[in-house]
Amino acid sequence: MANIKQQKKRIRITARERMENLRYRSTAKTLAKRLQSAVDAGEADRVAQEHRELVRWLDKSAARGVIHRNTVARRKASAARLVARSGS
Repeated sequence: MANIKQQKKRIRITARERMENLRYRSTAKTLAKRLQSAVDAGEADRVAQEHRELVRWLDKSAARGVIHRNTVARRKASAARLVARSGS
């Protein structure tokens, strides 16, 4: 347990940042699942909207350093392939 004031502050800050990073990662997964369900349903306009939102969220995550940029590129490419196969 930290007993120095700055250490206690760092612990609070790190916990807050960890929760925010978790939110970014979790939301990216949720958006990917939504895109998959839209593709399965065959709704072209919803596919385009979900894809746009997923790419936007992944770019934000990469800019913040939450997800590594190569991982983001891989996920975006995977989403693009999914959209292309859907015929949208």
